[in-house]
Parts: sequence; C-alpha cells; structure tokens
Amino acid sequence: MEEKLGVTEAQMIKACCLAVRSHKSSGYIKESGSEDTVFAFGGSWADQDFYSHEPFGEITIDPSLFPSLKSVGNNEPAKINQGFFRRFQALLLQTLQAEVEKAIKKAKPIIFTGHSSGGPVAILAAVWYLEKYTRSSGDPCKCLTFGSPLVGDRIFTHALNRENWARFFLHFVGRYDIVPQITLAPYSSLKTKFGQILDFFNPKSSNFHKSSILISQEALTFFKTVLKNASSVASHAACNLMGSTNSLLEIISSFVELSPYRPSGTFIFCTGNGKLVCVKNPNAVLQILFYCCQPGDESEVKDATSRSLYMDYNKELEDSLLGMQDVVYLDDDDDDDTEIPLSANTNASGDTASINAALKDLGLSTRARLCLRAAQAFEKKKLEYQKTIDSKIPMIIKMHDVIADYQKACNDRKIGYYDAFKIQKGTPDFNANVKRLELAGIWDEIVEMLKRYELPDGFESRPEWVELGTKFRKLVEPLDIANYYRHSKDEDTGTYLRDGGRPKRYKYTQRWHEHAHRLNEGSSSETIFWAKVEELRRKPFAEVKDQIVGLEKQVREWVQTEELNNDVFLEKSTFVEWWKTLPQQHRSESCLRLQFGH
Repeated sequence: MEEKLGVTEAQMIKACCLAVRSHKSSGYIKESGSEDTVFAFGGSWADQDFYSHEPFGEITIDPSLFPSLKSVGNNEPAKINQGFFRRFQALLLQTLQAEVEKAIKKAKPIIFTGHSSGGPVAILAAVWYLEKYTRSSGDPCKCLTFGSPLVGDRIFTHALNRENWARFFLHFVGRYDIVPQITLAPYSSLKTKFGQILDFFNPKSSNFHKSSILISQEALTFFKTVLKNASSVASHAACNLMGSTNSLLEIISSFVELSPYRPSGTFIFCTGNGKLVCVKNPNAVLQILFYCCQPGDESEVKDATSRSLYMDYNKELEDSLLGMQDVVYLDDDDDDDTEIPLSANTNASGDTASINAALKDLGLSTRARLCLRAAQAFEKKKLEYQKTIDSKIPMIIKMHDVIADYQKACNDRKIGYYDAFKIQKGTPDFNANVKRLELAGIWDEIVEMLKRYELPDGFESRPEWVELGTKFRKLVEPLDIANYYRHSKDEDTGTYLRDGGRPKRYKYTQRWHEHAHRLNEGSSSETIFWAKVEELRRKPFAEVKDQIVGLEKQVREWVQTEELNNDVFLEKSTFVEWWKTLPQQHRSESCLRLQFGH
C-alpha cells in the first residue's frame, strides 16, 4: 500500500493526528520533522464557510492562482467552493506562502492535510503548490484529507487528472461519514438548522460531540436531507454513465438543482472493520460516497446518523493500517479486467473475492454495484476511443507529409503557399485540398469527442498529440483561410475571425500548444496571420492603423522565430501587394521596411 499510494503508514497517522489537532488553531499548524514538513489546516464551522451564496456557493477559479484548472480545448474554467477558497486565500496572503517557501528550502517532502472542513483548504493549498512550485522544482507534494467535503466540479477533477496530479491526493472517508457529501446538497435544504449541526462538529464549541445530538431530530433530518440530495446527484450521474437517452432525464435536470461538486484524487474508504478500499475512478467514488452511507432500513437511520457524526479517523486508521493486510484496490492499474461482482453472495476467488468482501463491508447493494460497473465501463470506453484515435496517427502523419511537400513545391516555384492554394490552378493544389478536407474530418471528430469528454482526461496533454495538433494547425489553417477567401465566404457570413468563424479544430490545438508550453492565451496566433491580413486590407488605413502596426511587429517576431515562412515577403504575395498600398510615411517608419528594401 505504501508503495502504491506514495506515503508511509507513519505519515498517514501523523497527518491525521495533526489534521484533527489543527482544529484548535486559528488557521493551520506546521510541523517540520526529520522526514517531512506537514501543513495541517483547521476546520471552519459557520454556514458561510460552506455556502457563500445559494444554491451551492461555487465560483469560477482565479486563473492567476490556478492556471491549470480548466478544460484546455473547451476553454472551460473549473469551479470551486467560494467559502473554502476564501479561507485558503486569507491564509495564503498572511503567512502560508512564506512558510511553504521555508519548507521548500529544507528539501524534504511537503504534506498538506486537513480533517472535515479543513480538508478543502488543504486540497486548494496542494493545487496551488503544484501550480507554483512543481513545474520549476519538480518536487510534488502530497495531500491527505480525512472526511473532507467536496470542493471542486468535474472540470476541477478533469484538470487534476490531465496534469497527472490526482495521484498526489489521498482522501480517507469513513463508511457512514456524511461530511464528504454535505456540498452535494443546496443550502436552501439545510439552512434552517445547519449552523446548529455544524456547532456539534466544532472542537471549540461547548456543544462539541455532546450526546444530545444522538437523539436530535435536527441531526436525523440533516442526515436524511444530505442523503436525499446526494441520491439525486448520484442517480443522475449513473444514468449518464449508462447512456440513458430518456428525455425525462433532461427535463428533470432542467428544474432540479444538482450540485456541481465531484470527487477527485484517490479515495480510501474505511469500512469500519479494519478494511480499506482504494478507488481512483471519480464516477465510482461518487456512487460509493452515497451508497456506503445508506442505512439498511428506517430503524437503522438513527444509528447511521450517530456513527456519521462521531467519526474517529485516528481510530479508523490505527485499526485499518495495522499490518496493512486488508487493502482492496477497486480499479488497480495492473488489473483492468477485474469485474465488479453484482451480489454479495457471489462465489468468487482471488481478487474478485476480495473486492466482493470489501463491497459487502461497505454495504453496497446490487444497484450500487451496477453503478460501479457503469463507472468502470465508462472509463474503459474512453480508453477504447483513444485507441481508435491513436490508430489514425500514421494516416495523419502521411497527410501532413503530402501538404508539407506541397508547401515546399510552392516555395521552390517562388509562389507563396497561401496564394498558390487561393488561386487553385493545378493538380497539386487539388490534391492538397483533398488532404485538407480529410484531415479536417479527423480533427473535427476528435474535437467533438473532447467536447463531450469522451476521451481520457490526459488526452490533451499527451506530447504526441500536442505536437501533431501544432503541426496540423501550422500546415493546414493557412489553407483553410485561403479557401475561405477564395470563395468570398466573408461576404456571406462575415470574416474568418468573427465569433464562430474560425473552426474549433484550430482553437483547440492552439490552446493545447499554449498550455503545454505555459504560453499566454492567444500568443501562438501566427497561423491566423493571413486572416488578419484579409481583414485589414479590406478596411481604410486610418481606421486600422494601430492594428497594422501591431501585426507588423508580430510578423517581424514570427519570421525571426521561424513561426512564419519568408514566402510572405514574395513579390506577388497578398501581404506584400497590400502592404505596398499603405501610405508612404507609414511604410518608411515600419519595422518591416528593411524586409522590403526601404
């Protein structure tokens, strides 16, 4: 287990002890030992710390702190809980960054940890650390939480998986712990007695763990309400996993408020009898979070509520980690073919028997197991789609070669690549156009799959696809622009660069390149050079003078860095012919004047 999870038994127990102890601090405690440095974040127990606004208190991430928390191609930012983010932000502005930088200098592993509502702050601190320091130092951190509420949406989860960061997050959850599910319920369903319930979790409160909560009607109502809302989220997700096409699903989701929050990282479920169940698949985690809290019947609700509100993670870990014998990996990378048994009474052996016993200890019903199978099948389908797309790489490379040869032939003939294709006079132009259309079909298919999140989360960060996408964009987008203006499409539908004009296949691949190389958004726009020229040459000079100056500076830079070919300066190119029509004074002062012999 230590080898698979990357943390030792001693580190797990230490992190848990510090996480619980940190509740008595004003923000966090730091403990630096001989082996590591641990930052443990205390919890928060006010309504607004969970819900800054209705219904779920989420906000779009701050890209200056979390630039990677987005869907790259879709250009969709993640959402996180605002209340927990405010707590993290306040600590960061006070002392946290300085203390982290001191710890980095000691060159020892750094662990962020938090229990209950301290967990989300630890998660955000770890993501911030990975964004700010891992790329330069290469030393990742670890984040261990215990009974933590969910803090980010599906894009948050997607981004952690894409960046290969999810492996640094370990979340321990007790079977009946209701706290990890709290943010799955809207504030409107909880607010009447929410503050009172939270007070029983607060170690600083005189009501902390008072026995009166055991028979409190408010506690029972709270438990049932959270489970009811978690059921809506889990059921909706399960229907999507199973490919339901029932129109009722869309109708319900249009008027029922569903929480945006989703699991991310590795979840380690404590069964309560010394076993641990490790799960990485976020869709499977969501289902287990809900189903493992389910009481058998109404008579067991009070007991489930009591156990939920009195979760002792120190004891759970000590019992479970003793000997490290009973650890089950539900989605082990080394064994992708193990199928989830549908019944607790299934006769099985080996890994299947171990999984069956663990699921039985978590109280998972046949319905729950069907949902887990669906989550498992959904991930396998993504991998199958990726294999299908990967199989097209040789074909893509061959078509790239054909267009590259066409480009070279144009240069040899002293005819600009863009202008030759725009004129379309010969067979080579026709053949290049055929390859352009074939490539567009392949890349449009990839884009549609990414829009629907049908490919593995890491697809957009795979170096081979980033490289292929960049080459495709550089080779083919100038041809698309030439074709667009050759057929005067701008007269009917507007310019190529209007909203919705430029094909998504180029926007996606440009974003991949910029994200992979940590470039500013839009900085790799050299492939739309010809579209900018076509726009500017159709407008009066006085109206677009500043834009022309800006383009000239970009051209000089792109030619120097070989992002643009020198064929843009050929005598008969569209660019040169237009540039020579600009006012004499402008040309004499232009940064490109030497390129034209001025």
